[in-house]
Amino acid sequence: MAVSLYPEIPEHLAGAVLSIDLDAVVENYQTLRRHLNGVECGAVVKANAYGLGVEQVAPVLAGAGCLEFFVAHIDEGIRLRRVLPTSPIHILNGLHEGAEQTYAEHDLIPVLGSLQEVALWKNFCGDFPRPSDLHIDTGMLRLGLSPDEFAKVSDEPGLIAGLDIRLVMSHLASADDITSLQNAQQLAAFNRVRKIIPQGRASFCNSSGIFLGPEYHFSLGRPGVALYGANPTPGRPNPMQTTVSLKARISQVRDADAPEHVGYNATYTVTRPMRVATVPVGYADGILRSLSNRTCGYIGDHRVPLIGRVSMDLITFDVSDVPQDQAQPGQWIEMIGPHHTVDDMARDADTIGYEILTSLGRRYHRVYKGGVDV
Repeated sequence: MAVSLYPEIPEHLAGAVLSIDLDAVVENYQTLRRHLNGVECGAVVKANAYGLGVEQVAPVLAGAGCLEFFVAHIDEGIRLRRVLPTSPIHILNGLHEGAEQTYAEHDLIPVLGSLQEVALWKNFCGDFPRPSDLHIDTGMLRLGLSPDEFAKVSDEPGLIAGLDIRLVMSHLASADDITSLQNAQQLAAFNRVRKIIPQGRASFCNSSGIFLGPEYHFSLGRPGVALYGANPTPGRPNPMQTTVSLKARISQVRDADAPEHVGYNATYTVTRPMRVATVPVGYADGILRSLSNRTCGYIGDHRVPLIGRVSMDLITFDVSDVPQDQAQPGQWIEMIGPHHTVDDMARDADTIGYEILTSLGRRYHRVYKGGVDV
């Protein structure tokens, strides 16, 4: 069954439709569980479940057996708690002073990433420890206890005594590159961490890390982007199912000929008689400006290049090679789908699938397929 997020806007009036396959999200979760081979699989649902809609995605993952959920910010945790009343929710970006009571009120687990955060949480909890995680930096140089702070904990275990540590975690920086020496270096560092801090469970691998091998799995995997269909194994066939498709409706088709130009700043010069189709999406909808003159759509099996600059609300395609009866106002151009995946669009934009997914705009008419009623 297909369910629209905006049922008051019928699809026939929409300029563009973003379809999200919740069954594919669940299938991707099960695939990742199989690769973890018995190790528990959590789910990272930050950034509104990577743009797909956390209120829709998180419940179907919970229904598929996911027990642990991760978001970046405390407000994301509060939002997620409304749809997952009992699941453990971990806040990856840590704890700042003054937020302690809010964590407690919403039963959220801070991922403590510095000795300052450790001290704040211990002082707040007093004699009644509340769950927390401990993040150790093993080479990302971003969040987590620094090497100097970890050395202090090694010398003074009392610094973390009294914490109810649920997870000890770190984060891989180069897991999508199986040739990177950094993966093995971080693994060795995390193994040293676990010898010093054996409390709780160990969580190390992200989406790509799951495919590095069982030595990276530890107690809990934390996949994110792979759940949503992006390829966690660049350069190899994508083991994940496509979860999103995007189609945009043609608004106008006009004839053009040399020496006319298309779009802002005349970045595309017409060199032959052609037909140009305009569709009502742009960078305000997550079609990145860097895709100007670089990406494509599809009408049926016909590839149609995007020509000219991506503007805020409009883009243009060369539909000259499409039969005229198939490229008329009101008909659809596939922008993301079987012919042109999220990873294909990311390649065209010289970016990664993460950015494409999380940029998908709120102006699309959204349709959810499968999963549970929303």
